Amino acid sequence: MAEVVLVIGLQACGKTTFFRVHLGSTHVLVSKDAMPRSARHREARLIRELAAALAAGHDVCVDNTQPSAAERAGVIAAARAAGAQVVGHWWHPDLPLSLERNARRAEPVPLVGLYAASARWEEPRLDEGFDELVEHP
Repeated sequence: MAEVVLVIGLQACGKTTFFRVHLGSTHVLVSKDAMPRSARHREARLIRELAAALAAGHDVCVDNTQPSAAERAGVIAAARAAGAQVVGHWWHPDLPLSLERNARRAEPVPLVGLYAASARWEEPRLDEGFDELVEHP
């Protein structure tokens, strides 16, 4: 059975580093960050890329902020439709730390993006469709 891992948390909390260290050799990365900024219909494109990777037999990591249940629902539904196991790894929102780390990035996320994601934050729950949730400090 294929696995879809959602990494969930504010920008600059460590999601991409977690992917590189723990999943980079075993999972295909699907992320809106990898799309051109001018890409239209980014959510639909992400779902298509996820479905294609699963159809090709790959395990997948979806690396986006995904701060609310509504924003995670499409990915979870697509994973379920493909018969994949769904695992969430999530980081508690720490806005001051994310702001500090973001400031050190070569291409920082606009501050409005960090504040908006923080305002939409909903702690992930198993009943959203996850098989497992792993909490990171």
